[in-house]
Amino acid sequence: MVQKYQSPVRVYKYPFELVMAAYEKRFPTCPEIPVFLGSEILHESRSDDGAIHIIERSCKLNVDAPRLLKKIAGVEYVFFIQKNTVNWKERTLRIEAHNETFANRVVILETCNYSVHPENEEWTCFEQSASLDIKSFFGFESTVEKIAMKQYTSNIKRGKEVIEHYLKELISQGITFIPRWTPPPVCQDQLVECYLMPFSPRMSPLSCSLLFPLADKLDADYIERYLGQLTPMQESCLIRLRQWLQETHKGKIPKDEHILRFLRARDFNIDKAREMLCQSLSWRKQYQVDYILQSWRPPALLDEYYTGGWHYQDKDGRPLYILRLGQMDTKGLVKALGEESLLRHVLSINEEGQKRCEENTNIFGRPITSWTCLVDLEGLNMRHLWRPGVKALLRIIEVVEDNYPETLGRLLIVRAPRVFPVLWTLVSPFINENTRQKFLIYSGNNYQGPGGLVDYVDKDVIPDFLGGDCMCTVPEGGLVPKSLYQTEDESENSDHIRLWTETIYHSASVLKGAPHEIVVEILEGESVITWDFDILKGDVVFSLFHSKRAPETTRKEATLPSTSAAGDNMQLIDKMWVLGVDYSHMESPLVCREGESIQGSHVTRWPGFYILQWKMHGPPPCAATSLPRVDDVLASLQVSSHKCKLIYYYEVLASKDFR
Repeated sequence: MVQKYQSPVRVYKYPFELVMAAYEKRFPTCPEIPVFLGSEILHESRSDDGAIHIIERSCKLNVDAPRLLKKIAGVEYVFFIQKNTVNWKERTLRIEAHNETFANRVVILETCNYSVHPENEEWTCFEQSASLDIKSFFGFESTVEKIAMKQYTSNIKRGKEVIEHYLKELISQGITFIPRWTPPPVCQDQLVECYLMPFSPRMSPLSCSLLFPLADKLDADYIERYLGQLTPMQESCLIRLRQWLQETHKGKIPKDEHILRFLRARDFNIDKAREMLCQSLSWRKQYQVDYILQSWRPPALLDEYYTGGWHYQDKDGRPLYILRLGQMDTKGLVKALGEESLLRHVLSINEEGQKRCEENTNIFGRPITSWTCLVDLEGLNMRHLWRPGVKALLRIIEVVEDNYPETLGRLLIVRAPRVFPVLWTLVSPFINENTRQKFLIYSGNNYQGPGGLVDYVDKDVIPDFLGGDCMCTVPEGGLVPKSLYQTEDESENSDHIRLWTETIYHSASVLKGAPHEIVVEILEGESVITWDFDILKGDVVFSLFHSKRAPETTRKEATLPSTSAAGDNMQLIDKMWVLGVDYSHMESPLVCREGESIQGSHVTRWPGFYILQWKMHGPPPCAATSLPRVDDVLASLQVSSHKCKLIYYYEVLASKDFR
């Protein structure tokens, strides 16, 4: 595999001529770069006017490799061929280097460029790039690659320091100005000799020519100020991925800190990071996530019952988000708003978090690329382990992990109750390992005192409900009234582009004489059917049946004069079927009143078809006056009050997965 390196633009705030004088001091050898042992000029030439000066050298290096490997390779030193081309008129120096030793086994190419800063002619820019391709090396290809990259990275880090060292040395000697090149008088080449300087090799070989404006590149000082300390190879990955996006991506290029997050999430594997980032960019474009802060306005219900909000910052300057999860009615919010609204709200929080990070970076004068989340679990109980809610949470986590990697700097969990390990067991496998390492969990009052919140959050920022003096405006939550629960039809009446094309809950209407039924096929015994439903209107009877025969799926509303009245009503059990012969009860009928929430499960004993049925509850009809089922429906359509509404969720699990 070819290893590549691309540097950011490094700026010396000195004129080109003075930087070249500092570069000259590294010739013929450089104590500041111990691996460079010396060089020999192979070829030298000048243009007639002295503006172009070319020197080609053989450079001797001592590679820090194991003695055994040197003995196997049969060499003590490695030789490079380096070509320096200085153009005094254009004020540029181009350095090209390639290895001479083992050239048929290993190919190393490097290019370095010094040039005048495009916005300040008194400054000098420097860039370098390189590639390493190990074709074969006596079976030690992997070892040689690691040694080469380690050596190279070490030399890169020293490169700027070496030039600055010699610049300071020149200044200490009183040399602060060197005149620029001017065309010489006829036959007076000697006038340019004073600044035709020999060039020592730069033994951190790498760069690319300035083929596009500096504004399109990354400056090393900018990286340190706004993105933080990166190793040379990490800088290279960022620059190369950014260049690739500029060349291939149609549309808005993400900010550098955004690209960097994806690189960190994939341990700076540029191919994996590129794949992850491209998928995320496509997702953002498809669902218009870039505009969510302008387009999304949380429903009033969220403002009142969603127990989360931003609250100043932690000691490191990271924006602080507080979530009182134990006080939140997650089940009520899912049923009243649907997963779509909750996901959209979580995405808006993440977008706001990135915006606050940028603001804090400017305020505190140092890179702040992630935020801290403080989660209070007081009040957490078994109702929070409601399976559909946990499933919705896992899906939200998946979306956030895929599209907002490395945005969480620290997660402080306080007042974790005894039930928390159960929730953690369910959720933790879906959280990235890098993210899990940022979790700090405190049970009881362990968050108070040394080692607790005061280590991460200033005392005057700790919220009042955790014993601090700071008033916190995060809502206290409470139970969402069941009267606010919505049906599937209501949740779909939204102008937003849907982020999820599926939903956990389904809605159904139950009419007199027309039950709503769903079928579950079980191929093997010992499976578990689970259900969760809420009665929004009317009273119903819930039953579970088993049949060896496959019922035919028919929507009764297709035969009715008004489909809107029947809603999603589905009837499966044929009216000719005989109870006890064609199908049988698995669970006793359960009367469910309006407003009730029902959860249950059934462990199957036999394969076959299991039918979940909801039918309208009422007094047993008189046999003499009973009507056929379809006739009952037709009659009931004329009386709108004879209609029940419910939302439901069901799932089939292997018994070993059921908790």
